[in-house]
Amino acid sequence: MELVRWRPRRHLPAEHEDIDRAFARLLQNWWTPATFSEFDWNPSVHVAETDSEIIVKADVPGVSRDDIDITVDSNQLIISGEKKQETEEKDRNYHHMERRYGSFRRVFALPSTADTEKTKAGYDNGVLNVTIPKAEVAKGHKVEIGNS
Repeated sequence: MELVRWRPRRHLPAEHEDIDRAFARLLQNWWTPATFSEFDWNPSVHVAETDSEIIVKADVPGVSRDDIDITVDSNQLIISGEKKQETEEKDRNYHHMERRYGSFRRVFALPSTADTEKTKAGYDNGVLNVTIPKAEVAKGHKVEIGNS
C-alpha cells in the first residue's frame, strides 16, 4: 500500500479557472449594449403593515402620475407603468448612461383581511404611496356551557 500525501487544495487551481471563465462570460454578457437594454426596470418598493392597514411605497422618480396604473384584483396589488426616455439632443456626446427606462410591473399578494375596495393612492416627489385598509375581522367570543 502506498501512502499518498493529502493536499486539500490540489483541485483548486482547475476549479478556480472554471470560476474565472464563468465570471468572464457573465460580465461580458452583462455589459454588452444589446443585453443592457434588455434589463427590466423595476422600482424599489417597501411594504409595511400596521394593525389597521397595509402600506406600499414605491420609488418611481421621473415617472409621470399619468403613466402609473394601480389595479387590485383577486387579492393582488398590481403596480405597473412606464418610465419614458428623454429625447437625446444631437449636439451632446454622451460618455456614460446609467439611467434606466421602460415598462415595469410589480405584483404583491394581499392578505384576505385586506379591504381592497377602500384602496387609496397618492404620488409625491417621485414616491407612490398605496394604502389598503384591513377589514374588520369578527372577533371570537367565549360561549358559556349551560344546563340542558
